[in-house]
Amino acid sequence: MVIPRVVVAAPSSGAGKTTVAVGLMAALRRAGHVVAGFKVGPDYIDPGFHAVATGRPGRNLDAMLSGEERVAPLFAHGAQGADVAVVEGVMGLYDGALGTEGFSSTAHVAKLLRAPVVLVVDAAAAGRSVGAVVQGFVAFDTEVRIVGVILNKVGSDRHEAEVRAGVAPTGVPVLGVLRRDTRVTVPSRHLGLVPADEQREQAELAVDAAAELVRQGVDLEAFVAAARGAGELVTTAWDADAEVTPAEEGRPVVAVAGGPVFSFHYTETTELLTAAGADVVRFDPLRDPLPEATSALCLGGGFPELHAEALSANEPLRRQVASEIAAGLPVIAECAGLLYLCRELDGHPMTGVLPAAARMTGSLTLGYRTAIAATTTAFFDEGRRVRGHEFHRTAVTLDDAVDPAWYLPAGTEGVARPRVHASYLHLHWTASPDVPARLVAAARVHAGLEK
Repeated sequence: MVIPRVVVAAPSSGAGKTTVAVGLMAALRRAGHVVAGFKVGPDYIDPGFHAVATGRPGRNLDAMLSGEERVAPLFAHGAQGADVAVVEGVMGLYDGALGTEGFSSTAHVAKLLRAPVVLVVDAAAAGRSVGAVVQGFVAFDTEVRIVGVILNKVGSDRHEAEVRAGVAPTGVPVLGVLRRDTRVTVPSRHLGLVPADEQREQAELAVDAAAELVRQGVDLEAFVAAARGAGELVTTAWDADAEVTPAEEGRPVVAVAGGPVFSFHYTETTELLTAAGADVVRFDPLRDPLPEATSALCLGGGFPELHAEALSANEPLRRQVASEIAAGLPVIAECAGLLYLCRELDGHPMTGVLPAAARMTGSLTLGYRTAIAATTTAFFDEGRRVRGHEFHRTAVTLDDAVDPAWYLPAGTEGVARPRVHASYLHLHWTASPDVPARLVAAARVHAGLEK
């Protein structure tokens, strides 16, 4: 399988690789290419901008959450129908999970994909020294093939000449030079960029500006040539239909929360639920009721703390969700979903399904977690071990004792009931395809399709 592909990386966070990657995706699309966009790691926000840039779903490649054996198959699945793939890295090129010698890093994923790397270097505060940075990254791991450099935040023609002179001895070609441009700045908040789903018009303007910046400053033909030099990738594309077995008759409705509040989701989540035999219907909890005939509920991640008043204002939905769950509606809730099921969030009434109050805090909880299911539910058996990711600045205080969802190294977390599983932990269901299958099976029972 030959899929032209390039990994866009950087020496560190803040170098501008998201701007460059998104700009490349959009500029290539405008040049007539069909572009597949990917993000290394668990990030939900960047893939939203990738989707705006490419017109295709944004996807994640995470060796920690999906397992390294699935990285190439998931890439091949997501790249189907595209003639070039752009993979945006995470953090610095060689930065992976702490204490793992780079596991799940951008370099790790690049090697799993046998993909060349283009390094985005922030040249704002350096000249010839950029060459030393590039040389160091080339030499650090010779299995990582750095085929080009894009110089970002260059201030002037003289500055560009000085930086180019520093890079020239490395033998790595400069594929582009981008000048400082404030138009590509997108709004930020406590956890990074504002998701594209929240401010679509602003996101589109930022993507357009990034595309124009890249069009003017990057040799797109040279970039595509680098992508075509990736060579063959020996793998079989991941297929949701091969991961689960649907029932023969009847398709229950699984409602998946979306909109500005619940904007965090992996594309494969919907694909797995559909393959397992569900009719997946999206709804916006800010304004919608539950979809008709909902037989299971999936509440993903997002920023409900920034929309707490508006979310609370949809009182009919809050009451409906509480009533349906009390009547046995199966539900899996991750992070934002956990907060929505609480009694209140920053003083604003939520559904009250769980005996808990949630509040915004000043501390960030972030990182991969190895978790063990603490309580048997319809979706997880006690003792089940999974890898997940936490990403929040909120805290939940329980009113009463509950059965916890997970055992974590720091203690128990979340709430588990026979048909309710709510926690801060985000999972990538490609590593646990039985979970969506079990959610759909519970939906079938709730819908009366089987006993």
